[in-house]
Amino acid sequence: MGREVIGYTIGEATITRATFISKATPRVGQYVVLEYDGRRVLGLVKALVRGSVSLTEDVHDPLIVERLRELDRSSTSYLKGEVKIVGDVETLELPRTPPPPGTELLRADQEVLSRIFGDDGRGIRIGVLLSEPNIPVYVDVNRLVSRHLAILAVTGAGKSNTVAVIAERIVERGGCVLIFDMHSEYSSAEFSVKLNQVAAKLNPVYMHASELLKLLNIDAKAYVQERYFREALREARNKVYSSAIPPEKFLYYIRRKLEEMLEEMGEGRRPKRDRESVMAVLNKMEAFEERYSELLDPLAPPITSQIRVGAVNVIDLGRLDEEMADVVVSHTLRSVLEARKRYFQGGGGLPYPLLTVLEEAHILAPRGRDTLSKYWIGRIAREGRKFGIGLCLVSQRPKALDSDALSQANNMIILRLVEPSDQRYVQQASELLSEDLLEQLSSLNVGEAVVIGPMIKVPALVKIDRFRGRRLGEDLDVLAEWAKALNPEPELDYLREGW
Repeated sequence: MGREVIGYTIGEATITRATFISKATPRVGQYVVLEYDGRRVLGLVKALVRGSVSLTEDVHDPLIVERLRELDRSSTSYLKGEVKIVGDVETLELPRTPPPPGTELLRADQEVLSRIFGDDGRGIRIGVLLSEPNIPVYVDVNRLVSRHLAILAVTGAGKSNTVAVIAERIVERGGCVLIFDMHSEYSSAEFSVKLNQVAAKLNPVYMHASELLKLLNIDAKAYVQERYFREALREARNKVYSSAIPPEKFLYYIRRKLEEMLEEMGEGRRPKRDRESVMAVLNKMEAFEERYSELLDPLAPPITSQIRVGAVNVIDLGRLDEEMADVVVSHTLRSVLEARKRYFQGGGGLPYPLLTVLEEAHILAPRGRDTLSKYWIGRIAREGRKFGIGLCLVSQRPKALDSDALSQANNMIILRLVEPSDQRYVQQASELLSEDLLEQLSSLNVGEAVVIGPMIKVPALVKIDRFRGRRLGEDLDVLAEWAKALNPEPELDYLREGW
């Protein structure tokens, strides 16, 4: 490709921006090269304005417009723009001097863009440049996992497709991804790689006391109830660990221990308050076992033993309510963090890094409210880098997501985001989301995204690849479904009528 001149800088410029008058017809998001002071500098077209020196806003007579339209409008019209200076083509360091007026804006050639956005051996492809569809965009897997990731957008903008693409590409590189599937979208997805379904079953023997207290609805103020429950829990665990009782008798033993406490108290032997507290715990135990019978399994192996490397691991939470999902996510994150720590300390544990994907992150780590998951999300956000645990927070309501958790996600893939309050909240959480990129968020089409962070060399507008398989969460063809219902296949009629 030859030197294709896009335009020329005009007026005043700084080391980060310049105004230009266009010679051709550039596109917002297009990359250009400016040559000055003996160096080549990469720029990004961030805004364009089309106008006319004759048809200005001062024209108030439609007849004048009609007459001027008959003339050669190209002689009076112009196209101006603003270019953001990204950095030196070779080093991506910002220049110390601004470009002088009249500097040519050259269209960035394929060789330059491929070197910046291509694979350096540690990357996965996520899409193509929005302005240059023949240039694939890769992100660094190491920096994606170690620096965490947030995928944010309104409903229907392409979040789930982005998750599926990233998960599949990481596993193609031999990696490990664990998805907490809040809407049963991925459990039957047609990945080209191995799909490992991890049962959403919790073994109460391995559950943390705080998790059991949450499910039992024993809050922090009920400290007498908590004290008696912890005593029964501790003794039941010791019995299981010493093989004095089988694991399936674990909950039964807790109940039996509480009943013994009640009998030992007798009438008047202990304060009435203590008897009432033990009775309350017994009632809560009964309700707990009834409500969570499908979730609890005293024979279930530890969740970390079910996770597989070289696979997309999915925990289907679609049938659980928010409280149950919170406990499953909390238990799993705690188990993963402890298992990775044990591995580093030489005591077994989980022997490989992994990326954890949290759908509906604003439910699990809400702003202004504590959950069990929120605590462990924060722990992994702070400590995960040392132990090879990455977080991917996925949300369509960024302003409802905990600001501390969001700020720990140094990488972001932001698809269409319309509400200004969401946009500003995200900008406050990420110093990399500049004003010019913020302006792009409401005008993105489905599958188009702003990609920023250490995982990519420079911020980019990207068209995310389409996931090759099928997901349950894809929009239904409603008309086709109605037509199918009105005109069922003959074989179905045969079975329905019992012929």
